[in-house]
Amino acid sequence: MPVFPGRRRAVVAFALTFLAGAFAVPVPAQDNPSGLPLPRFVTTRSHPINVRVGPGTRYEIAWNYTVSGVPVEIIQEFDTWRKIRDVEGDEGWVHQSLLSGNRAGYATPLIANGEVTMHAQKSEDSAVRARLSPGVRVSISECDGAWCNVAAGQPGERPAFSGWVHQAELWGVYPDEVFD
Repeated sequence: MPVFPGRRRAVVAFALTFLAGAFAVPVPAQDNPSGLPLPRFVTTRSHPINVRVGPGTRYEIAWNYTVSGVPVEIIQEFDTWRKIRDVEGDEGWVHQSLLSGNRAGYATPLIANGEVTMHAQKSEDSAVRARLSPGVRVSISECDGAWCNVAAGQPGERPAFSGWVHQAELWGVYPDEVFD
């Protein structure tokens, strides 16, 4: 590299530094301790579960879940604590050990006062297996971006119905999300 006297050397050094920064490949920041994507849906693992106002046992209990398998959305992580949001939009902190990667959701009809139709296959033309009232909890086994395979039944009992529902009519999955 040629040697530039005085001021010109500083300008060239600045220009080289600027260009190096402009062509650098950005490295995504990993703000969450688990390394898993945020936000994401999970379920409660056990019961009762205390939901706290902050990430730690020294924080007050805001409310608790008295049943397991409740779908919640993890929106933030701090050490071993997860900030969750429920279907009603309430937020609080729970310890990671109290959450499971199992997927569940709630029937959320697109039409006010409507029902979610559960089909035998991924088709509007397939047989109707059940009609789910708003707020019915379902276990979700897979989604293809348009349809989800779900099972529904009375809480604490073996699911009585299984089939396919429109993904847009579930709270507990993201639009176009695919998993199995």
